[in-house]
Parts: sequence; structure tokens; C-alpha cells
Amino acid sequence: MEKGTGKKKVMVAIDESEFSHYALEWALENLRETIEDSKLVVFTAQPLADYSYLSASTLGATPVELITSIQEKHKRIAEELLERAKNICSKYGVAADTFTEVGNPKEVILNAVEKHKIQLLVVGNHGRGAVQRAFLGSVSSFCVHNAKCSVLVVRKTD
Repeated sequence: MEKGTGKKKVMVAIDESEFSHYALEWALENLRETIEDSKLVVFTAQPLADYSYLSASTLGATPVELITSIQEKHKRIAEELLERAKNICSKYGVAADTFTEVGNPKEVILNAVEKHKIQLLVVGNHGRGAVQRAFLGSVSSFCVHNAKCSVLVVRKTD
């Protein structure tokens, strides 16, 4: 619990997918009492860009301006996602804190859980098959097995 307030912290991790926004709305609808008595945090990860292709395309000397431009674009996308999430929350009368960090989503989500002393992490499930999970990995599965808090995985059904 958050010191001094007696409120638990719930974090919803989102990305650009419809699945994560569905998870946010699902949580707002189905965990209403929990969220009303808690502090809601919405988080998104900014991906680490792979600049190796830039080095090859610029003969090994990637201009700093190009790297900065890519990083700013990722930050802008993250801020837009969080603004959309805030709007979704406000439709339910919920004020949410939002933040973003740069890094591998699996790692930065778990770091955020620890850093912000989250008691419940809510993530969406992309519904990938076993083969795709084997190659791409699953953020939700990683969180279930490694987070130091309870994890709720919300699956979008048709």
C-alpha cells in the first residue's frame, strides 16, 4: 500500500494494441470498486530502437539528429497512448497517473511495478498461438511469472 494514504496501487500496462486498451476498459468496468479505492497508474514502454540498420544505411556514421528524431517520435507515440488512456479513464470518472520508460517492455514493466510499489498489474493478452509466443515471447506471460505482485491478464473475447 502507498505510505500515508492506505490506498493500494493498480497499474495497467498498455501498448498500441487494441488488446491493451481493452484490458484498460475491462479493468475500469469490472474492477470499479478496487480502482475507486486505489491509485490507478497507466504505463507504457517506449521501445529501444535498433539503430544497426541506420549505421549500415549511412555507411557507419549515423547522424545524431536522426537518432534524436527517432527517440522523439517514440516518446510522442507513448505520450499519445497515455493521453488516450487518460481519456478512457475520465469516461469512467477515474483520474489516473501516467508514465512511460524506455526499454524492453518485459523489463521496464517489472521495474515500474517495483519502483512504484504496485499491488496489482493488469495486462492485455494478444491471443498469439504457441508458435508466435515461442518466437516473440509473451509480455503477459513474462509478467505473470516474474512480477512481484499479483497479475491480471485480460483476454479479449470475440
